[in-house]
Amino acid sequence: MAGGAAAGEAQCLSYAGCNFLRQRLVLSTLSGRPLKIRKIRAKEEDPGLRDFEASFIRLIDKVTNGSRIEINQTGTTLYYQPGLLHGGSLEHDCSPSRSIGYYLESLLCLAPFMKHPLKIVLRGVTNDQVDPSVDVLKATALPLLKKFGIDGESLEIKINRRGMPPKGGGEILFACPVRKVLQPIQLTDPGKIKRIRGTAYSVRVSPQMANRMVESARSILNKFLPDIYIYTDHMKGLSSGKSPGFGMCLTAETINGTILSAELASNPQGQGAAVLPEELGQNCAKLLLEEVYRGGCVDSTNQSLALLLMTLGQRDVSKVLLGPLSPYTIEFLRHLRSFFQTMFKIETKTPEEEHMGGEKVLMTCVGIGFSNLSKTIR
Repeated sequence: MAGGAAAGEAQCLSYAGCNFLRQRLVLSTLSGRPLKIRKIRAKEEDPGLRDFEASFIRLIDKVTNGSRIEINQTGTTLYYQPGLLHGGSLEHDCSPSRSIGYYLESLLCLAPFMKHPLKIVLRGVTNDQVDPSVDVLKATALPLLKKFGIDGESLEIKINRRGMPPKGGGEILFACPVRKVLQPIQLTDPGKIKRIRGTAYSVRVSPQMANRMVESARSILNKFLPDIYIYTDHMKGLSSGKSPGFGMCLTAETINGTILSAELASNPQGQGAAVLPEELGQNCAKLLLEEVYRGGCVDSTNQSLALLLMTLGQRDVSKVLLGPLSPYTIEFLRHLRSFFQTMFKIETKTPEEEHMGGEKVLMTCVGIGFSNLSKTIR
């Protein structure tokens, strides 16, 4: 990438603090620019990288070839010089303190640009209250990848076992084909909602829990539209992981193929008050209606994924209409500017113009013409 150590040093981007670690590592890997992060929790009693961050760095090391990672003794400074994205068949045990979604979100960004198609088994917590669950990423992120031309039979997320916090024990398979270039997208009209689908899952608790969640969610959503189908998923034995719990993931699909999602999970065993399945079902339905109100062509979980793929597209204009930008997305736009010098044109659309929901943002950019180098070398 950069010729000689001096040039490499000059290109190195430097950050402080532990926030947005994943964004920085992912963009560093894609742009080939080395990265130095200092003062990672330097003031805390327990300074340095947490176990889930260390596990994430190990995962990045597995999917790349020739990356250089240096961490000082206290774990407060990290130097990362990205290698080439390699891919292939891999396995990774995720730290149970964050769910598999934490790792999978970043893999979704990297997978299309590997040298070999990625096929990875991730083990850990599949559904928790912090990160997007595997169900939501399967329902929303995969259709989004397809819009950029990343599709085929080998694109899948398969849940082999569910695992709830604190002990986890879940297992999923993620496979993704590689692409040399991405298609530009024009997603400006989300369309009207035509159906709602969902999954109510329960592990190591009575299977009746799932039915109770479904009934209470339907009591709210049926006022909204008739075409609702919520599956119940009760896993038994080994496939139910190591901790009890239940939860729900709902998705609303529009006539134009936009998918919006919401989810909730019960409190981890031994933490917080017990949640009634009826309450959880109703709250999840309300969250989905909230997401529909926010609207846009990509739901709030996948805003940054859509913006990244637009940035890496061919030298052509891509447009996407989003609901209000999440703080995570706003920071992601700043990082895109640092790593790729890409600026988005941001136009706000007021509800009067659109006749529905909250304020929307129309994001426009020209792709940088990123091409998967490994596809041309072979």
